[in-house]
Amino acid sequence: MKKTLLIFLLVFAGNITCSAQIKHGLRDSHGRHIIPRGFVINTNDHKGEVFFNSDDYTRMVRMGSNTQVIRLELGKLSSFPGGKLDDNYLIKLDSLVELGRHAGFKTIFKMTVYGIDRFIWEDFWLNKNNEYNTYIAAWQVIWKRYAEEPSVLGYDIVNEPRKLTMKITYNELTKNYLVPLYQKIIDASNLINPKKKILLQSIFMNKGEGIDNNQYAEITTNVNRENIIFAPHIYQNKIEFIKPVMDRFDKESDFLNAPILIGEWGFPTFATTDTLISGPLGQLEYRELYIRTAEVFDRMGVGSIKAWFLGNRSMQNFLPGGPSTWAIFSDKKAAGTVERKYITDIIARPYPQTIAGDITSFLFNHATRTLAITIKPDANKGASVIFIGANRHYPDGFSILIDDDFVMYYDPIKNKGLEVYKIPTDINPLDYIWDEKTQKLNILKWPANKAVLNIQIVPGIRNYTEETD
Repeated sequence: MKKTLLIFLLVFAGNITCSAQIKHGLRDSHGRHIIPRGFVINTNDHKGEVFFNSDDYTRMVRMGSNTQVIRLELGKLSSFPGGKLDDNYLIKLDSLVELGRHAGFKTIFKMTVYGIDRFIWEDFWLNKNNEYNTYIAAWQVIWKRYAEEPSVLGYDIVNEPRKLTMKITYNELTKNYLVPLYQKIIDASNLINPKKKILLQSIFMNKGEGIDNNQYAEITTNVNRENIIFAPHIYQNKIEFIKPVMDRFDKESDFLNAPILIGEWGFPTFATTDTLISGPLGQLEYRELYIRTAEVFDRMGVGSIKAWFLGNRSMQNFLPGGPSTWAIFSDKKAAGTVERKYITDIIARPYPQTIAGDITSFLFNHATRTLAITIKPDANKGASVIFIGANRHYPDGFSILIDDDFVMYYDPIKNKGLEVYKIPTDINPLDYIWDEKTQKLNILKWPANKAVLNIQIVPGIRNYTEETD
């Protein structure tokens, strides 16, 4: 029995709310469990403006993306010194949102303080010249423009806030300045687009003041607002600290009553890393670091956004290892195509992207190339999507195992879609569709009589425990 390949592209529909078996998962308007993944999209780099096209977004889709975080420039949206509202910049933002929408993405906007003459955090917190209102006015431009755009999920309102030279503790800065500012911004946003999510970060601590190798201060004062997401960053280069850092974020998430979406992650790679396999700063070291980080993310069920979807026109030089970058491509142009595969293969790992029902657990084992998912299906909530990334993870084909009575497989040599090896009589194999272009497995309907499903994606053709001829 053979399967006809159909084309089905599932996009997020409607607003997303927070409720899931994995507490950090999000829900779309159909009640499906969503795991957001994607990249920070820069509108410029150190060499100038950056532009993307539909091919770039196709690459993101084929790397498992369903979300983009567009990095805003305060200088092109505000009246801070040196800043000015730039209509051409707004048109550029429109094009990125449109490209994302056509790719099936949700969009989040993140405000940075780039593009103005000077941004002094110490002055900003004191608000002597109504800096808060000027900052909120910049956000209002975005809020009004995208209030009715359903593909815009929300806003990361203050990126990596700093203490710097202020004579104050991090707890005092959080309590007396950061949280009141968050409340003021959230209340202003809710007057314009109350259904959008607000993403919150904690204070980025001064160099040398990190605790347990965590550079972000703990949030100890509650924001007391709804519809928020905790969006910490983790740029951890010591494997033993990954889980403790994430455990602390988990505690803050409970305190804030907000799910976690990792707003940025992935220790930057050095110029030397592209030329070294082993040793400190070598590719094997990076691969393990990223794998261990990914395992913690997946076990917690958090979404994650990787910086940056860029090529390598320039590098920064602020770390002891020399010139470094967060760009995932190594070619010397803004929108690259030459992957740093020692990190991109981990970023683009298989995962349950959209599930009709509840995801109770999932994990991709990089050693065995096996994706294990446990769900509580809900056949009434529509279609589901599992990102597989077979082009990079299963060049030898893959098999889909559901419980002990369902096996379908994809043979890349035949390239004729999925084939059936073993399937219950009450399940229609045409409900299981492999989309080669997007590298996704689309499931139109789960079995109606199953309370729990154990799903595995494994390498090889008809890879099953029974003997086969």
